[in-house]
Amino acid sequence: MYEYIVQIGRFVDADQPGWVECELVDANGRHHIIREKVPVLTAERLDANSEYPIPCGILCEVLERYNDEKGHELALITTKKPWWIESVEGLTEFVVPAALVTLSTWSPQ
Repeated sequence: MYEYIVQIGRFVDADQPGWVECELVDANGRHHIIREKVPVLTAERLDANSEYPIPCGILCEVLERYNDEKGHELALITTKKPWWIESVEGLTEFVVPAALVTLSTWSPQ
């Protein structure tokens, strides 16, 4: 399992277990908003009084790695597994800078 490094920007809803918003920036510089439950993104206990931004990783699968025409290493990722994380637009596949995709330390309990 891999993760794509993002920043949690703000707390958006106190409904259990708490919801936060982060921004995934793709390889073209397009910003994708993701709203997700706190425990899906981090083990930290977050609320409206927490200090933001907070780095975290979105779990993902790497579908493909390649270099673009300028030689930049890119990765096509999907956030469908394991948690079906999607952008507010319903997107689950993103082309991102490969340097921001790392092996995850997450393991199922």
